[in-house]
Amino acid sequence: MPQPTSLALRDAAVLWHPYTQMQTAPLPIPVVRGEGSWLIAEDGTRYLDAISSWWVNLHGHSHPAIAERVSEQLRTLEHVLFAGFTHPTAVELAEQLLALLPANQARVFYSDNGSTAVEVALKMVLQYFHNQGQPARRTFLCFRNSYHGDTFGAMAVSARGAFTEPFWPLLFDVEFLDVPVPGHEAATLTQLDALLLRPDVAGFIFEPLVLGTAGMVMYEPEVLSEMLRRCHQAGVLCISDEVMTGFGRTGPLFASELLTEQPDIMCFSKGLTGGTLAMGLTTCAAPVYEAFLSHDKMRALFHGHSYTANPVACAAALASLELTRADECTHQRQRIEAAHAAFRQEIEGQSGVRAVRHRGTILAVEYDPGEGTSYFSRLRDAFYQLALDHRVVLRPLGNVVYLLPPYCTTDEELGLLYDVLRRMRELVLDFTPAPNLPEILHD
Repeated sequence: MPQPTSLALRDAAVLWHPYTQMQTAPLPIPVVRGEGSWLIAEDGTRYLDAISSWWVNLHGHSHPAIAERVSEQLRTLEHVLFAGFTHPTAVELAEQLLALLPANQARVFYSDNGSTAVEVALKMVLQYFHNQGQPARRTFLCFRNSYHGDTFGAMAVSARGAFTEPFWPLLFDVEFLDVPVPGHEAATLTQLDALLLRPDVAGFIFEPLVLGTAGMVMYEPEVLSEMLRRCHQAGVLCISDEVMTGFGRTGPLFASELLTEQPDIMCFSKGLTGGTLAMGLTTCAAPVYEAFLSHDKMRALFHGHSYTANPVACAAALASLELTRADECTHQRQRIEAAHAAFRQEIEGQSGVRAVRHRGTILAVEYDPGEGTSYFSRLRDAFYQLALDHRVVLRPLGNVVYLLPPYCTTDEELGLLYDVLRRMRELVLDFTPAPNLPEILHD
């Protein structure tokens, strides 16, 4: 039998894609090259990457500075086990990050991706209390509609929804808090106060200021700082999941910089390597680390991955961090933020638009199709195809469409993205709603 020749057909014969119903999905778009904010397909078509390829790419595809650093590292040391050994790029990356993070962050634990960075944080919290003779403290507080990853611990502290329903019986119980969106802060603080009276609460995990897959739902640093303060008064450890918000997405390098009360543990991935290689990282305050120190080996944190602190990934992260800290990147982010703000002012309040949310380089438009906000809105596929027809890569969260572009995206390219959002509003105005869709956002 002759073998299929196109990359898409070859893919369809052997691969299984994430978040995809493989029986009904169209053939994937075969991308063979990337440059700047553009992805180039096998047939030469260029697509503007408006979502940084799932929020990972900071500085543009195939960035030469990162490629050179990775190439150099590959010719020096590709990998070494990290139990009992170390290497220069792991040490240098930890030193540089800790110098930039909130002053209470003292140690770095490497892993493989965002979900594992969260798993590490959860295990740190649970064993912290176990090592201190408080094993009954094992309940986590989370925001409703939050998302922290797809491994089991990360799923447990994320929203219960259609995407996780088969696994519900295996997820540990958590307590959900309403997101303290503007106007609802007092209600969330009241919920928090009631839960903090319980002796079993161990940790509070949150996406700082922006809940990504919930539809880029945003809230203010003042209320989050107050929540952390009350948690700390109750002896509860706080985990800031900066997997999406880290490395400049919300304005400052890290969303936690805007807080007056700092988390005990922080999680990073996605933009950590500039979108070049898979890597996760969890940092913690000194008291958390010190709770594991003992002559008793059983008090150690027994967690690790084969590719923990991979030297090549660390090299990519160092190169990306250097680019992120440069004045040019700061100006790029400020330019995108200003452009988003201007477009928000233009489209907010128009018919067909329910809400517009904006922080840093993140912009989200929640369209109003005359039905609830849902990942399963029929508008999602129409939005997706409209964007592709205009050579733009978007991944709508139902009737919420967001932009999260690489920082190198030009004003002209941003103009193309805003034009697609305008066309989506026109599509909404001709839309016939359907009742009773599941109200779940996830990606």
